[in-house]
Amino acid sequence: MTDRSDRTRLIAGATRRTPGPASGRRPVSPPIERASTLLNDSPAAMRDGSLGPTYGIEDLTAGRELRAALAQLEGASDVWLVPSGLAAVTVPLTALLRPGDQVLTTDALYSPSRRFLHRHLKPRGIDTAFHAADASTDRILSTLTDRTRVLLIESPGSLTFDMADVPALAAACRARGVLTVMDNTWGAGLAFKPLAHGVDVSVQALTKYAGGHSDLLMGSIAVADDAVGKPIFETLEDNGWRVTSDDAWLALRGLRTLPLRYAEQARSAGVVADWLLARPEVAEVLWPALPGSPAHALWKRDYTGAASLFGVVMQGGTEAAAHALMAALNLFGLGYSWGGFESLITHETGQLSMRASPPAPAGQLLRLHVGLEDPADLIADLEAGLAAWRAAL
Repeated sequence: MTDRSDRTRLIAGATRRTPGPASGRRPVSPPIERASTLLNDSPAAMRDGSLGPTYGIEDLTAGRELRAALAQLEGASDVWLVPSGLAAVTVPLTALLRPGDQVLTTDALYSPSRRFLHRHLKPRGIDTAFHAADASTDRILSTLTDRTRVLLIESPGSLTFDMADVPALAAACRARGVLTVMDNTWGAGLAFKPLAHGVDVSVQALTKYAGGHSDLLMGSIAVADDAVGKPIFETLEDNGWRVTSDDAWLALRGLRTLPLRYAEQARSAGVVADWLLARPEVAEVLWPALPGSPAHALWKRDYTGAASLFGVVMQGGTEAAAHALMAALNLFGLGYSWGGFESLITHETGQLSMRASPPAPAGQLLRLHVGLEDPADLIADLEAGLAAWRAAL
């Protein structure tokens, strides 16, 4: 039923019945098949694609079920799995761009994606243009040229959480023959659905919220138009990029509880963000879900929820003070990821210098991911961190 919520549909696929010859008792989750060689009952069957995969490099049961669940979540005609979130970004660019083309993207782009544009695409004759992280829709569109083949959207942008008007950009790009690829990891395919808003290719790092347990690496690529998907599939097929059945099973397990974890972590993030805003040591909290945020109106219009990842701009301070704050924490882990069950913190001031037009925040920039711990305990932990911050100034 199309009117069921994502929360229901992500579970209903596991309990569906299979009447007929395939009926019988079965586990709720699919089996993990570790196989390279797949055997056949007859010579004629060996090349019969209708019977399923012919070799282990193709998706086996767990992978196929994960792809089907993601396709339903994303509203996609097809979804492919890749070994990392970064690969989810780089594969479509590899497939859709040719020498002489240009890709346009935000100056706030995730740094490994930015590295790929410079280190891999540029030597192959594909140029990149960057628009300001806080550029208006008109300003972004004015930067398009007759060589622009792809607009790479990351919204919210890394570290500063600037948001773009995705539906307006997608519609304008389509009218001009420019393809749109959106990194939607923050929205997790749940709070925002790029394909429904006109985006051509929706990608996300399943490593983050879908996996949810910080124990796998994976990305997904979703399309609604098979013509756009064909070169992406062929690029994956020709390069042999696949994921293991073990990892596909773990991601599918995490996907079943995604709506509950995503909503609960956002609720806790709101509690922590409000507390931080009231602190004299904090100049600004960068989170589109906060009323008063420059991106709040767009978030409220287009999103049904928020990731529990946000930036914290301190009042002045030094790198030493930021490190003292982080070292004093016991519940916030020091690690470069997010979307898992655990809270994390990173120091990000240095990464801003990678931009063509670096912003000038009021002080040191920290990035917080709020996990599933009790927010009261996280606040007590941050209280200790702020005491260490003050002592280091």
